[in-house]
Amino acid sequence: MDNFDLTPLRVGIAGLGTVARGVLNILLTRKDEIARHAGRPITVARVANRTAYPEIDLGGARFSTSLSDLTDRGDVDVVVELIGGEDAALKLVTRSLSQGLSVVTANKALLARHGNALFEQARQQEGGVVLAFEAAVAGSIPIISSLTRSLVANDIEWLAGIINGTSNFILTAMAERGEAFEDALAEAQALGYAEADPTFDVEGIDAAHKLTLLAALAFDTAVDFDGVYTEGITGITPEDIGYADELGYRIRHLGIARRTGEGVEVRVHPTLISKESMLANVNGVMNAVLVMGHASGPILHCGAGAGELPTASSVVADLVAVARGDAVHVRTGGNHTPILDMHQVESACYLRIPCLDQPGVFARVATALSEHDISIEAAIQRESAIHSDSGVSWVPIVIVTHRVSEGVMDTAIEALQRVDAVIGDIKRLRVEHLS
Repeated sequence: MDNFDLTPLRVGIAGLGTVARGVLNILLTRKDEIARHAGRPITVARVANRTAYPEIDLGGARFSTSLSDLTDRGDVDVVVELIGGEDAALKLVTRSLSQGLSVVTANKALLARHGNALFEQARQQEGGVVLAFEAAVAGSIPIISSLTRSLVANDIEWLAGIINGTSNFILTAMAERGEAFEDALAEAQALGYAEADPTFDVEGIDAAHKLTLLAALAFDTAVDFDGVYTEGITGITPEDIGYADELGYRIRHLGIARRTGEGVEVRVHPTLISKESMLANVNGVMNAVLVMGHASGPILHCGAGAGELPTASSVVADLVAVARGDAVHVRTGGNHTPILDMHQVESACYLRIPCLDQPGVFARVATALSEHDISIEAAIQRESAIHSDSGVSWVPIVIVTHRVSEGVMDTAIEALQRVDAVIGDIKRLRVEHLS
């Protein structure tokens, strides 16, 4: 084979969890094909994990319970960090880079919190040292490669993504089977899609980690996890999903990053999107990222967002890029455009307002909104009242507004809550027309 280098790229893998096993599987079963793509063999020289699993085929790699063996023995060229968490992973990645070793990681939390320093450390090293992280966002979807290679000719206008499969599974189950949130979550846990403690998924933290990285790459801003507005899906009800459907929308848990004249919006929250949109038809545990470039137009990236082999696929792709010497040096923070506070963001809104069943209530609600220059795009007012245990008859008024800033809507909702016919908390969700 022309230009084939017989010198192997020696890999050290930290961790023996689900993804690490997938990486071993792919590197062992497809070693010849991968070598052809990489232009040289890729071999696993060492594996380090707190616990040994003799039943796992390491392909002849040396095993150790000490992570330092990956960096200090001199027989590893690239470290694959798959242990997760922050403390131990940060120490390992920092030491690997300082030793002149490239790093491949799937650790979105680590990069969301420490990415600026780690990317700079990698860039300062000599000899082609890189920090690659395709597997950290959206599993098998090559979204990092797309943003750093395929779409570099574009000014990215915005991106929006379903980047947490657990939340998407829950919302899909609620929509398709009419399940309450708690029942859909229990189903996700039974199928292994949700952890026993699902907080990171359902409260949007996992998606925020990923969106932090996507926004930094798309808009060349600093990695700023603390600047991401984050809202989960625990407050979504079957009623909200039903009203959204009646109005022509589906509810998806989206990560949205958008460039504006004032700065960059970076936010994760439940969102109503048209049933005709591409993202609205991504169901179950699938992930998808829709990117709008000024030259490319909208491009949908869709695929499995987690799992042993899908995530391992992205890890191995990074290893091949390192072996070929064409892995991309990530630079962030060159553009000093600020991350906007959420109160500066504009969007249309869905409001579900519980009101007494009285004549003229809708007009009073509409007047309260118009006093804040908020116009109504669509509305639903139930004719049949709901009778509470206390004997009070009430109706939900459901409204979709035109675009308005968060700050103005916050003030308007406070005013609506003071209307004497409004008898409970107002539900507010954002509405996005992704065009």
